[in-house]
Amino acid sequence: MSFAARQGIRTARRVVVKVGSSSISGENSEKIGPIVDALAAAHGRGTEVVLVSSGAIATGMPFLQLDERPTDLATQQAAAAVGQNVLIYRYQAALREFRIVAGQVLLTAGDLENPTHRSNARRAMERLLGLRILPIVNENDTVATHEIRFGDNDRLAALVAQLVGADALVLLSDIECLYTRPPGEPGAVPIKRVAYGDDLHGFEFGSVVVNSVGTGGAATKVTAARLAAASGIGVLVTSADLVDQALNGDDIGTWFQPNPEPGAPVGTGPIRTAAR
Repeated sequence: MSFAARQGIRTARRVVVKVGSSSISGENSEKIGPIVDALAAAHGRGTEVVLVSSGAIATGMPFLQLDERPTDLATQQAAAAVGQNVLIYRYQAALREFRIVAGQVLLTAGDLENPTHRSNARRAMERLLGLRILPIVNENDTVATHEIRFGDNDRLAALVAQLVGADALVLLSDIECLYTRPPGEPGAVPIKRVAYGDDLHGFEFGSVVVNSVGTGGAATKVTAARLAAASGIGVLVTSADLVDQALNGDDIGTWFQPNPEPGAPVGTGPIRTAAR
C-alpha cells in the first residue's frame, strides 16, 4: 500500500519508526514508556511495526562512568556493548504490559549492501513480523567503524524501511518539524510538506553534529527521508514527544511525499547544510 499523505500512517500495513539517542537516554530515558505506548497502540490496530533505535552508546555511558560521549572507537564499542543490553531490557520492560515481545536485530549499513546478508536480514525480519514480534533494530556499534560516527541511524532506518517494504517511515527527532534554516535563526519557516522531487537547494539544514550522547542533524534526516521516499515510502519527520500523533496520522511534522513511480530515476536535487 502506498499513500501520498501522512494521514495514511494510521492504516498502514507496515511502519518503521526511528528514535534517536537524545530522545531516550539520560534524563529522557523515561520517554521510552510513551514511545512504547504509541508503538503498542499501532501494533494493536494491526500495523506491523519495526523500531530502529539509537542509544546504545549513550545508555552505556553511565555504566562506564563517562560524562561525555567517548571519542575513541574502542570505548565507543565498549559503551555500546553494555548499553545495548540495558536498552533492550528497558524496551522489553515497557512492552511487557502489552504482552508484546521484542526481537533484537543488530545491523550495519554494510549488511544491507551485501546481497547475502541483506537476504538473511529480510527473511529474519519477515519471520519476526509474521510472529507479531516487534523488531528493535540498531546499528551493530561493537563492529561498526565509520558508521558509528555519522548518521545517527537515519540512513539505516531508511534502508530497513526499504528492506521490509514499509509503507511509511517515521523519523523522530527533538523538534516538531524541519525548517527552511536552523530554527534558532531569523527567518526560519516550518516545512510542512515536501513533494517528491522538490528542489531543496535553497534551504539550509544543520549538518551532522556530535553532542554529549549521539550524532545526527537535520541534514541526515533529509537525506534519509529522500532515500526512502524515492523507493515509494512516505516519510514523516517530527518530535519524539509527538510519536502518538504521528502514528495516528495527525497533521504534524514534515511529510516527504513518496515517489509515485518508485522504479523511475531519482531526481532529488542537492541540499545545503548550514555553516557551523
